[in-house]
Amino acid sequence: MKFAIFGNTYQAKKSSHAKELFRLLEKHRAELYICRDFYHFLTNDLKLEIKDATLFDGDHFEADMVISIGGDGTFLKAAGRVGRKNIPILGINTGRLGFLADVSPEEMEETFNEIHKGQYNVEERSVLQLSSNKKKMEILLYALNDIAILKRDSSSMITIHTSINDAYLATYQADGLIIATPTGSTAYSLSVGGPIIVPHSNTIAITPVAPHSLNIRPIVIRDDWKITLDVESRSHNFLVSIDGSSESFTENDRITINRADYTIKVVKRLNHVFFDTLRSKMMWGIDSRK
Repeated sequence: MKFAIFGNTYQAKKSSHAKELFRLLEKHRAELYICRDFYHFLTNDLKLEIKDATLFDGDHFEADMVISIGGDGTFLKAAGRVGRKNIPILGINTGRLGFLADVSPEEMEETFNEIHKGQYNVEERSVLQLSSNKKKMEILLYALNDIAILKRDSSSMITIHTSINDAYLATYQADGLIIATPTGSTAYSLSVGGPIIVPHSNTIAITPVAPHSLNIRPIVIRDDWKITLDVESRSHNFLVSIDGSSESFTENDRITINRADYTIKVVKRLNHVFFDTLRSKMMWGIDSRK
């Protein structure tokens, strides 16, 4: 198989995991394509010797499967590079929680044995698409986890006029508003009180960040509906965070969010159950008194 590999370049202390990964890939006679930045980190900083690898930049690669070794942030960056390529992504977790990258280093050998035999599942995850009338923004922006509208300064709330399919929903006076996919429901949205959404539920969560009014709550809508946002701010600008990468917008920039016309494919082991992940990663339902 052909594997394209992305990795975290800030985890030198976890070099043993990368070394083991390449040992296993060599064992299965894999054809390797490695992101150039990650390759230089492996060879220069970690002093690893990697045989017969082809280097690539940006999204200029093709493969049967993508490997992301790091945390969920590394996975999100890899997903951004994969885009519409329709290549499934395997996440190896050397970070903390790891909802996307959920294969532990201890499971790598067994996982690659299963992949070599074709014994794995591929889940399709929905993607959000942001468009705007902002003159300088010439391309559409995409998020696997979430799109967050946030205040730029540290003192004032922003006002977010929100419509669904051109029908007025509410005006949020808050520090921000998070639009999350089911995949992103366990990320930023969850930390501010948003709901956990089961993957493949074809929904989107809209969750306010520190709302001024106590009677406004998160809402879950269909993911084929259009969300339109008009933002007011005392500083006349605000931030839009797309899977953690921020860009500045002004009050004149209307934001439109839709479901994208493609999905991201995520590799899961055959024994993977979402509810098991909730219990193990978040101690879901655990009684701390016992």
